[in-house]
Amino acid sequence: MAGTFSLADCQVIGFDLDHTLCRYNLAASAQLIYESFAEYMVKEKSYDKELLNVAPESWDFCCKGLVLDMEDGHFLKLAKDGTVLRASHGTKHLTPQEILETYGRKEWRHFKTMSGMVSRSAKYYAYDNYFDLPAALLCARIVDGLNKHSPGQKCEFWKDVVAAIQYNYKTSAFKVLECG
Repeated sequence: MAGTFSLADCQVIGFDLDHTLCRYNLAASAQLIYESFAEYMVKEKSYDKELLNVAPESWDFCCKGLVLDMEDGHFLKLAKDGTVLRASHGTKHLTPQEILETYGRKEWRHFKTMSGMVSRSAKYYAYDNYFDLPAALLCARIVDGLNKHSPGQKCEFWKDVVAAIQYNYKTSAFKVLECG
């Protein structure tokens, strides 16, 4: 063997769809996932072409545990007790005062319905894995664009994001090919 393999050297270890042990290059994977979603949103759903250009510092927005409150376009980082630690509207961070005025010091209204890995509903979506995080940035940038072009309008884009996910991860792309 030409060297030693150590799990400590890996950022993430996972089993792919065919149960192959693989090492992901998170930065490259995130960029590829984001670009495929953004391209679909621009070409198929007529979203602003600004989505196709991502500044390198924009990736700092992505962190596991973000929750998109689809009712108002806010992204939340919650404490263990369900209170809001940080929040943004799209990529624009809310000030501590704005967070206090909006959420108070109490548990976020949907916190009790969140349960582990299955934290999704018609009202919120929890970004809990590395394949979801690029979509968080995409959604935040969509909210930014909607606010720029139609301030105060309700953020209704989720069905388009779901369509992008379905298009990019269609199960037919993973079917076993028969060799003959």
